[in-house]
Amino acid sequence: MASGPARPAEEPPPPEAPAEQKPPPLPPAQEEFSFLPLVHDIIKCMDKDSQDVHQVLNELKNKFQEMRKLISSMPGIGVSPEQQQQQLQNLREQVRTKNELLQKYKSLCMFEIPKE
Repeated sequence: MASGPARPAEEPPPPEAPAEQKPPPLPPAQEEFSFLPLVHDIIKCMDKDSQDVHQVLNELKNKFQEMRKLISSMPGIGVSPEQQQQQLQNLREQVRTKNELLQKYKSLCMFEIPKE
């Protein structure tokens, strides 16, 4: 009987599907990175011989500039692939060393749990 009421409870969430879309504010953020809607608007304006083409082109230009600023401000953007490989090797070496130390400490039997 519990599954019967659970299903009616599931039916209201589909109307709340927009509420489920609220938690992922990432798709709106993805729209910030999407140029296709602006390109589509430009094509529509060109088909209509509209004067709005220049405005939409400026919006696209501004969006490109914003993305360039965002990309240039990303952490590690100035690190070369060779430097990244070196950092990765260093980190892997640290992990290997720490795993070896952990195994040594485990073998000392100092951390045995007393049995009661």
